[in-house]
Amino acid sequence: MNASLIDRSATRRNARLKTPWRFGTALRLLALTSLLLACVPWAAAADPKAAQFYEDALTRFEKKDYAGATIQLKNAIKADRKMLPVHVLLGKVLLANSDMVGAEVAFNEALNLGVNRAEVVLPLARALLGQGKPQLLISDPRFSTTGLPASVQAPLWLVQAQAQADLGRMREALKAIDESRVVEASTASSWLAEVPIRIRARQFPEAASAAEKAISLAPTSAEAHYLRGSIDHAQGGLAGALAEYDKALALQPAHLESLVARAGIRLDMNQIGPAKIDIAALRKAQPKEPRGAYLIAVIAEREGNALLAKAAMTEIISLLDPVPMEFMRYRPQLLILGGLAHFGLGQREKARPYLELVQRDQPASASSKLLAQIHLADKNVDRAIESLEFYLRGFPRDSQALALLASAHMSQGRYARATQITQDALKTQDSPRLRTMLGLSLVGGGKAGDAITEFEAAYKKDPRQIQAGAALVNLYLNARQYKKAVLVADAIAKQQPGRPGLLNLLGMARRAAGDVPGARSAFDEAAKRDPAFVDARLNLARLDIQARNFEPALERLNVILKANDKHVDTLSELGMLAESRGQAAEATRWLERAADHAAAADLQPALSLVDHHLRGGRVELAQAAVKRLGLKAPDDLLVLIAFARVQLAGKNPDAARSYLTRANRLANFDAGAQTRIALLQMAADDPKGAAYSLSKALQSEPDNLAALALMTDVDIRLADLPKAEQRARDIVLKYPKAALGYALTGDVANARGQTGAALEAYRRAYQLEPSSESMLRLYRALTPKDGVAATQLADQWVKFRPSDIAARRALADGHARNGNLAAARNAYEALLKLTPGDAEALNNFAHVLLLQKDAGALRIAERALAAKPNAAHIIGTTGWAAFQAGQKERSLQLLRDARLRDPDNAETRYFLAAVLANTGRKTEARDELEAALRSGRSFPSAAEAQVLLQTLK
Repeated sequence: MNASLIDRSATRRNARLKTPWRFGTALRLLALTSLLLACVPWAAAADPKAAQFYEDALTRFEKKDYAGATIQLKNAIKADRKMLPVHVLLGKVLLANSDMVGAEVAFNEALNLGVNRAEVVLPLARALLGQGKPQLLISDPRFSTTGLPASVQAPLWLVQAQAQADLGRMREALKAIDESRVVEASTASSWLAEVPIRIRARQFPEAASAAEKAISLAPTSAEAHYLRGSIDHAQGGLAGALAEYDKALALQPAHLESLVARAGIRLDMNQIGPAKIDIAALRKAQPKEPRGAYLIAVIAEREGNALLAKAAMTEIISLLDPVPMEFMRYRPQLLILGGLAHFGLGQREKARPYLELVQRDQPASASSKLLAQIHLADKNVDRAIESLEFYLRGFPRDSQALALLASAHMSQGRYARATQITQDALKTQDSPRLRTMLGLSLVGGGKAGDAITEFEAAYKKDPRQIQAGAALVNLYLNARQYKKAVLVADAIAKQQPGRPGLLNLLGMARRAAGDVPGARSAFDEAAKRDPAFVDARLNLARLDIQARNFEPALERLNVILKANDKHVDTLSELGMLAESRGQAAEATRWLERAADHAAAADLQPALSLVDHHLRGGRVELAQAAVKRLGLKAPDDLLVLIAFARVQLAGKNPDAARSYLTRANRLANFDAGAQTRIALLQMAADDPKGAAYSLSKALQSEPDNLAALALMTDVDIRLADLPKAEQRARDIVLKYPKAALGYALTGDVANARGQTGAALEAYRRAYQLEPSSESMLRLYRALTPKDGVAATQLADQWVKFRPSDIAARRALADGHARNGNLAAARNAYEALLKLTPGDAEALNNFAHVLLLQKDAGALRIAERALAAKPNAAHIIGTTGWAAFQAGQKERSLQLLRDARLRDPDNAETRYFLAAVLANTGRKTEARDELEAALRSGRSFPSAAEAQVLLQTLK
């Protein structure tokens, strides 16, 4: 039977329930009991007993006295362990008694003793299938049909067909059935085997044709009529199903499956009396059949007999729990019974393994929805998403499940998927709440304009939609519409006065609008309203850090930590504070604690630790951190991206590309994720891969500006300048008041060597949006043509925006590059006040001091090395600074290390050669100089290297 249909009816019925799950509601989950119960027979495993003689065992086996036969056979084995017929018969007895493992052992022993394979291959195959090992029947050469007699080949093909079906390979299963018919075409067996496979694939006409063929070949077969009825049953034709079940039971009154199915239909038709008669016959024939206990539980629940229903559920558990899961792995109805029984009794963890196995076999079933609720209760969002997606394949219009799925995806940052889900939900019910959810998903997908439209509509229609209002505040902040943000934040805070979360949001809006006193007032009020509300106190600490009042910030964070020394956000903030103060080791300690205390599903602290090590150039530590993260969530999109970044930092672009390819598949058509992946693919020198990722992003969101901009960069990298130019022009036409299109136009002109056109475009972009990015583009384009104008531009910019780190870095590097050492020194000092732990800035500052013959160069270089201990160029700088400070041994040690890490760095090789020459190692020094000059690369000390080489010849 197709269990997905069972679950469909249950879901419809359960969807009407408004009360929380209880014992009775678990029964109602699969209320179409007749379909649940129409399935493959099952028998409980019996306890094997001791053995007697072979001949008596054979007689007992023929009388179905399996226990007595087992006793006799084990007695025979004691007398002669090599008596081959004993092992063969023992396997058959144990198989008949559902002892699949014991049967497998006995048949294998018979094979070891030399039995012909044809004698045991078929029952051995059935024993393995009963254990849930279908793959062995496909891969193990013992089950090849080659060399077997036709009488064995035909049924073996049918067992393999069932194995293929259990593995979900329906096409292969049908091929195996065809092979069986080639060997033996005149029996009903192959047609009977085909019916459940066709039903499972929802190929009902083909299933009916096979059933009719089976009936024509075996008109007195109860099984054939049962299967014919099951086809009608699966399609909701209860009258036709009943008629066939009646025929089956007339031919064989104790036919188990027909009794179960007919009792279920009678219950669905509320024919309690006739159903009880079938259940009594079922219980008499198979007292330990768990489906009989389930039917009793259904009737008891309907009759209000909670104690009897609970007792029946307990009986189901007692029958199923002792049976190994592998035995029931491909029996979904029994697994559903186990899951329902445990869930109904409040045993959620015990219900999980049953339902997970059902989901694997029949993902589009109500069991997946139930399993999703379990996962969500355990805060395992990814698994809940997976279960809900499976479920919605069978029930695409379930708005509750759609909303739940959208929310779950948004919690994981998968906004494009959430958008589509929510739009589907809106087709069935339009409401401000759903529009709010749609807006939230659009935000994450980068469609801020569309999201604002949805939120404004929801908020206007229902001002009580606080979530929509709060989302609007955040969007207005992102769009730099600070007045609007403050207006809405103030309105929703007044609507629910004293609510700390809304006061905190108001503080964030005021802070963004430049009203720092107003922001502090709102955060203070939020903290007073709820002293346990940590977010407000964290924001107060952030205000202190922004003002570079590190001690008050540290005091606030420590107060929070004193109350909860495992508060993840506080630990992370302490890490970032330490990093801002240049305390790399202390930052690592805090971030490691945050990662250790984070919930299993919260990957962000561990990702922050990886970022921290990457910023510090500690590639080996980043590798260790991301490896631990990979053990926790190997298939998480953000984790794969982190792996790629670490590989790039370790100069392993091939491995990075591999991780990014996996991430691309996982991100599907999420425009934001694909754009981020493409950016890293560009860094990994894979512009074609980036083009593919961006094509998926733009297929999902054709107007995604970030994706369009990066695709223009990709076109430039691929030397397709006409296409790049057209993209840039399209962006200008669509967004004439935005800087991006003009900036991209400048990039294309730059690529063509048209410096004048590039400058004009960059100036236009800067005029439209005087941002750090547009200023830096113009600064870099101006520098080679008019260094003075470029410097004036950057100086003016940082004068009014002193905290712009990127601008200060560019200015300092520019001064150094132009040889203006005094200005470079001042610029680096100003930059390092903002970022005292910035290894690259420290390294470049050390170079400036070396050129100025300043003895403090070594101290600064050592700080850079402490921040980035594995960076070859920083090791080289420190080695050169050590030499200038007279520390020749340390200098050699450092420079040899740097040269081994990066032999292509000609400057490092010159430094090493100079020290080697100074210490008398002239031959080695000459080799290093020749290698540096032979590389053909330009480096600052090339002239000095030439001079030094001449002195060594």
